[in-house]
Amino acid sequence: MLRKAFVMQLHAGQLDEYRRRHDPIWPELAAVLKAHGVHNYSIHLHPQTLQLFAYAEIECEERWAAIAQTPECGKWWAHMRDLMVTHVDASPVSLSLDEVFHLA
Repeated sequence: MLRKAFVMQLHAGQLDEYRRRHDPIWPELAAVLKAHGVHNYSIHLHPQTLQLFAYAEIECEERWAAIAQTPECGKWWAHMRDLMVTHVDASPVSLSLDEVFHLA
C-alpha cells in the first residue's frame, strides 16, 4: 500500500459549503475511488490558511491517476470548482507532499 499526501486550497468563506458537499460524498464517486484501489482517504483543514491536506492509501499510482479519467470524477470536479483553486479543466490545483517520516 502506498501513502499519498497532497494539499489543495479552499477559497475564503467556502468551508461550510465544502463540508456540506462532502456530507455525504456521492456514492458513485466513493465506488470509483474504491474500485481504483483507494483506501483510508481523509481531508483535513488548516484553519488559518484554508489549505486542505489530503491523505490516502492507494494500491498503485496508475490506478490513482486513472480516477481523473472517469466521468464521476469530472462531474465531482465541476461540482467543487467554485469552492477551491482549480485548473481550467476544473481539477483541483494540488501539490504532492513527500513523506519525510513515518512511524508504523
